[in-house]
Amino acid sequence: MHEMSIAVAVVGQVEEAALAVGATAVRSVLLQVGELAGVVPEALDFCFQLACADTVLADCELIVEAVPGRARCRPCASDWPVGLPPSLSCPQCGTPTAELLAGRELQIVSVRWEDGTAPTDTPEPDLQEC
Repeated sequence: MHEMSIAVAVVGQVEEAALAVGATAVRSVLLQVGELAGVVPEALDFCFQLACADTVLADCELIVEAVPGRARCRPCASDWPVGLPPSLSCPQCGTPTAELLAGRELQIVSVRWEDGTAPTDTPEPDLQEC
């Protein structure tokens, strides 16, 4: 299950960034996942929760934003959703293509954390986004 290695890598990167700025807790991570990336979102969420245990990300929410696959035909400039399994032949002219515009993404888009710098008389923690 490669979702575990992805989850461990995401947690490691986020934890490193959070600790570098003195964050006391990470509240959410927004991750873009392309439909052609070969990642099962439910498995990734499960693995993410396991990887967060005993880190500054404990109780962190993983938000997965799905990115649909899209391709472009160079000869006729048409673009289309490739779907699953991917259709890499142009629906307009039939030309096979390998130019994928979107769908392979796997990236951290944003992170919300408590930075611990809120004044002591403030009841709500200061949440930062990066």
